[in-house]
Amino acid sequence: MRIDRLQAEHFRNLDTLEISPCPGVNIIYGDNAQGKTNLLEGLWLFCGARSFRGAHDREMVQFGQEYAHLALDFFGQDRPQSAKLVLGQRRGVTLNGVSQESASKLAGTLCMVVFSPDHLSLVKDGPAQRRRLMDVAIRQLLPKYDRILSDYNRILQQRNALLKDLFYHEELRDTLEIWDQYLAQMGAVIVQARLRYVQRLQEQLGAILQGLSAGREQLDLAYTGAVPFPEGISRGELQQLLLTELRRALPQDLRGQSTSVGPHRDDLELSINGKSVRKYGSQGQQRSSVLALKLAECAILKQVYGEEPVVLLDDVMSELDSSRRDYLLNHMQGRQVFLTCCDPGYFRTIRQGRSFHLQNGAILQVQDFGPV
Repeated sequence: MRIDRLQAEHFRNLDTLEISPCPGVNIIYGDNAQGKTNLLEGLWLFCGARSFRGAHDREMVQFGQEYAHLALDFFGQDRPQSAKLVLGQRRGVTLNGVSQESASKLAGTLCMVVFSPDHLSLVKDGPAQRRRLMDVAIRQLLPKYDRILSDYNRILQQRNALLKDLFYHEELRDTLEIWDQYLAQMGAVIVQARLRYVQRLQEQLGAILQGLSAGREQLDLAYTGAVPFPEGISRGELQQLLLTELRRALPQDLRGQSTSVGPHRDDLELSINGKSVRKYGSQGQQRSSVLALKLAECAILKQVYGEEPVVLLDDVMSELDSSRRDYLLNHMQGRQVFLTCCDPGYFRTIRQGRSFHLQNGAILQVQDFGPV
């Protein structure tokens, strides 16, 4: 997969911007707060996902404007394609001239992997960040997953509201069973998708961490919930297991007035050589683990779609030591890469590519180095 041109208008501080990247390494450089991350964010939206910074659409529209416009020409699925996004009160999506009902319809058409400084603290942070890591990746593999997550969260909110109402209206207790059934049904779909994705990650991690640690370390993943999930468990069995746990946890949920069981509380545990990375891993091991997960994500997308994903590296190189930095760059061959940094000299060892000097949301200079 390859991005050939991006146009942005009124998107954050990118008032009117157009870039034509090369198929290899593209360096976006400039001082802080000039729009480098904004540019990557604009690209990322075309994989059908939300902002990797957690922003709402309206927040990405330039101050004083009603809408932001993004247009992309790209090569994917063995043919040139185009897509357009309009951000404002609601999102408008067009793929190859045909209007789409939602941005999720872009999922799988153009696949990307994003790696930002926030990811480097993923191991140390709470489980919400690790759940997000899985969900963002699964959205590109399973386009309907975004709707499933939305439905689950809506049902979860309804159940939580009912738990609060039951304190005053005991007669509503009979309706709780209905919400439990719905929640277990949708939750089983989410847990099954995550379990399968974690298994795929694990299959890719061996060779990656072998290279990162020279064979000294083994990274293992475990998806954890309120109860253990047996290997090979079916969706129906998952639904029944979640339903049983919801009923068991009801006294606790009534006291806390919130739902304590389900995929919204699950976690992804990482261990190196049998020890928890979060509890016992060094900073270097924690960063190696996240780096390995991101490279494994690239490998899975290639495996599923038969094409290398576009890789977005947002100011992470300065956060990695030289060995991990070199390893990352050496494993991006054959992929189109977008790197942001303050100093382009930081990447002087890259033999070929294209650089873009960005200032105040505008491209000042474009330079090729080596064959592109």
